[in-house]
Formats: sequence, C-alpha cells, structure tokens
Amino acid sequence: MYQFFVEPGQIRDKEVIITGSDVNHIRNVLRMRPGEEIAVSNGIDGREYRCGIERFTEDEVICTLRFVKEDGVELPSRIFLFQALPKADKMELIVQKAVELGAYEVIPVAARRCVVRLDAKKAAAKIGRWQGIAEAAAKQSKRGVIPNVHPVMNMREAVAYAGTMDIRVIPYELAEDMGHTRDVIGAVEPGKDIAVFIGPEGGFEECEVQMAVEAGIEPITLGKRILRTETAGLTVLSWLMYHLESC
Repeated sequence: MYQFFVEPGQIRDKEVIITGSDVNHIRNVLRMRPGEEIAVSNGIDGREYRCGIERFTEDEVICTLRFVKEDGVELPSRIFLFQALPKADKMELIVQKAVELGAYEVIPVAARRCVVRLDAKKAAAKIGRWQGIAEAAAKQSKRGVIPNVHPVMNMREAVAYAGTMDIRVIPYELAEDMGHTRDVIGAVEPGKDIAVFIGPEGGFEECEVQMAVEAGIEPITLGKRILRTETAGLTVLSWLMYHLESC
C-alpha cells in the first residue's frame, strides 16, 4: 500500500486532502483511481490514517477517512544519529538507511578529520537534499513521522545538543570489551532518548573523544573489525532496533 505525508490540517474529520507534488504522483505516475486505498500520516503523531480516494480536482486528491491505525511502526525510543560528515555521497545512503532503521533525527557533525567542508550555502543545499531523502525513505518504510535532518554542528555543539539525552554512546576503535557494549545496549529502555556518535573516515580525534567522555558519553566497541563510517552507525541502529522491538 502506498503511503503519503500531509500536514495535520489536511486531515479533517472524515476527509483527507492531499496536495502538492503527490497529486501528480498519485494520478499520473501511480495511475490510481477513486475507490483505491492509501495510507496517510501527518508526520507528527505516528498514526496511520487509512483512506479511500474519493475524487480528483485539478490540484487536490480528496480522500475519505476509513479508519485510524493507532499502533504505528515507530520505535518506542527516539534515536539521534550524530554522523560525522563522510566523503562523497555516503551521507545520502546513511540518511536513507538510518530512517529505515528507525532513527528519529540525523545530525551531521563537522568533526576535525572530516574531509568535506561545507560553507553556509552548500550546507543549506545539502540539508535540503538529505531531508528529501529522509522523507522518501519514511514513505518507503511506512514511518509515522518524517525524521528531521538537523543543520550541521561542530563537535562541541553536538555534545551539548546530546546533553539531555538519557543514553549516549560513541563507538571508538580503542574501546574494548564487547560485553560492556552488550550491557549498554541491553540497558536501553523504551521511552529513553539515545544519542549515537559516529566518526568520519579516520575516526574522531582523541581530543574529541575526550570531550565526549568528559560530557558523560560512553565509549563502546563494535567488535574486532574496523567498520567504515557508513557501516558503523547502521550497525548500532540495527542493534537498538532489535533490542527495542524485542522488549
């Protein structure tokens, strides 16, 4: 079943109004017809609104609300992925897969060893591109919300932003004891906010790790192998998804 996102105000009692580019997509690309069912989310409350297409106007799809599915697909905890800017277009893959795995927000971090350097104009364009990828991934994976891609932060700003979160981890190549990693992941309870810091190619500098540790962020190991930056975060997200959905 196809899923679309609308603003909360577009859901009115028993009627749902779809506007924008989705109108052309529904009518001319998917070639859907009145009577067919679609799923709609407002991107906020996690609910899934099942609707039947009633009719088309020039710039709207008018739908009838059939029922509301309360038990959405969102994880019971909010996961914030602090991802150091990787080279090339790897961030696009990271955003896409992080959304599929349940991340609540992705925060790009300009760490010291990042090769990519973005000025304000380039950063704004990149954020817009990544946000579009997040929305497409949310639709594909039938998320109840569209995860936000935050403006780029430096490491100090990122550590401060994570300050109020309940559980904060930073995979570090010099960390040891997989049992400790298992204990940290296993201690995550539904309802907790979780921060995951992932370094760039070459990893975080020692001073950045020290800054994180002094702020209470827990170093963990991901195993005996060194994972690429685009693999490390998705590994932690996968572990968290499995744990939280098994609780």
